[in-house]
Amino acid sequence: MNGAARTSTRDIARAAIRAELAEVASGLFRSKGFEQVTINDLAAAAGVSRSTFLRYVGSKEEAVLSAFDAYGEQAADALRAGPADEDDWAALRRALDVVIAYHRRDPVRALATTRLVRNTPALCARLLEKQNGWRPMLARALAERPGDAPRATALALSVKAAAALGCLNIALDHWSASDGRPDLTALLDEAFAALAG
Repeated sequence: MNGAARTSTRDIARAAIRAELAEVASGLFRSKGFEQVTINDLAAAAGVSRSTFLRYVGSKEEAVLSAFDAYGEQAADALRAGPADEDDWAALRRALDVVIAYHRRDPVRALATTRLVRNTPALCARLLEKQNGWRPMLARALAERPGDAPRATALALSVKAAAALGCLNIALDHWSASDGRPDLTALLDEAFAALAG
């Protein structure tokens, strides 16, 4: 077995353990509230030591939000892979389907997680910090998209990426405030349409 395969296997195992710990943490946060649960509580519920929990998850916030880590890069990849004739705004809207897919797979859990994040200042702040890291990824991906049309300036591409993430957050706010009843895709389309004009 070569080094790359060992690393890949190790990474897969680490990701599986991290996901399992995050699942335990999310359940505890939903039942008791984020602020009422300590790292020691999370470690005990997961059947691991505090140091093991922290080694895999890092913090209470990451126990909830680590599931979102890959979305920025996945959305950027979707932007690069999109049709060359698609305008930037339409491409950004389509790229955010990566995030919407998570909410479609398990809407009940996604709604609970969205509410937990929105109602917990520390989680909300940390998610916005993560999304702030997605913005330059999305702007770079816009600049790298295929096509012959002249590209906008780096500033303009950053503004478009930030506006797209703002639309996503507003759509999620409306979705969670409405108990997940409205179609999230339609809400995101409406948010994008509000700025398209």
